[in-house]
Amino acid sequence: MGVSAIFDRVQEALENLGADCPMEEVVSLCPELTWNQVFLAIDYLSRTGQVRVTMDPARTYRVQALPAQMQTGSLVSSAP
Repeated sequence: MGVSAIFDRVQEALENLGADCPMEEVVSLCPELTWNQVFLAIDYLSRTGQVRVTMDPARTYRVQALPAQMQTGSLVSSAP
């Protein structure tokens, strides 16, 4: 599986989930990927503004796909 396919797979899994989840849970959402592949994808998707990574009070990293209009670099049209 190519790198871009891995990124797409992780993003699709997070979008289908529709909520934030612990980073470890993302691995279970994509059982065909290794932990390293999921981490690489989350890192890339976070840096490009497609997912948000936060830390909860228990110091667990949580990941959530961002709606297209909130993604970094996307333009939201403001029709008059």
